[in-house]
Amino acid sequence: MAMAADFGAHLASGVTTLARCWALTRRDGLVLGFTDHDRDIGFEGITFRADTGLSARALQQTTGLSIDNTEALGALSDLAVTEADIRAGRYDGAAVLAWLVNWADPDQRQVLFRGQLGEITRGGGAFRAELVGLSEGLNRAQGRVYQVPCAAVLGDAGCKVDLSDPAYSGVGVVLADAAQKRFRVSGLSGFAEGWFARGRLVVLSGSAAGLVATVKVDRLADGLRNIELWQSLRADIAPGDEVRLEAGCDKRPTTCKDKFANFINYRGFPDIPGEDQAINIRVRDVSTTGSQGRGK
Repeated sequence: MAMAADFGAHLASGVTTLARCWALTRRDGLVLGFTDHDRDIGFEGITFRADTGLSARALQQTTGLSIDNTEALGALSDLAVTEADIRAGRYDGAAVLAWLVNWADPDQRQVLFRGQLGEITRGGGAFRAELVGLSEGLNRAQGRVYQVPCAAVLGDAGCKVDLSDPAYSGVGVVLADAAQKRFRVSGLSGFAEGWFARGRLVVLSGSAAGLVATVKVDRLADGLRNIELWQSLRADIAPGDEVRLEAGCDKRPTTCKDKFANFINYRGFPDIPGEDQAINIRVRDVSTTGSQGRGK
């Protein structure tokens, strides 16, 4: 990105008033601003707070396709980044945008880094977060896999199933929990047993609001759903909290056709030969082929 002329002149003046600012955008839409200046700085509708204790190590930037990496260091604070939110995974994959700013005139600034949070560790009242550059996405495998199971995610642009349809999702109330992994949920007795297995549980209220987990087991007993998750929610969920359960899909063509009436959008290859068929080579039976038959 080209540097603005006025900001370039400020840097060339020899007497600068510079600070670093970071905007952190979580996947739930919350935006937090931080700065290493001793006063708050505001621009682009964000207040970059000076009392958060967040700082960053020297940014390693490269040309070509190498990954730009650095680290963000900060103190855990109830006003900014909390240990509970880190433990709950609310900062996993959060987008990061960093600037070098003239704090005396914030309109003079230059973007230094775009990326996202990588691994986050915490301890001793502080946290350490890896910052990963945009080129990290180039390490992901691209292209389509030829396989029998559907490659789409239920409800995405390829699948096109509308999970807001009352036939495929519903809201219930948690009655009891065990280790944040097993729940009894009321208000969803109209769905068949197993309807939500492999589906999602989305917490709508309480301290775990916004968190999402995958359903492992869905049993129906006495009008209540007994839900078990593959992994704990990593945040407190209490009786009375509302959750939304979304239908699950096992990626099979029969499920796509019978459960969702969506076979036209099936993103697998149900007729592709399997491994057994690929290695099954027919051998000619020479015992029944004329002159090559058995001698007499």
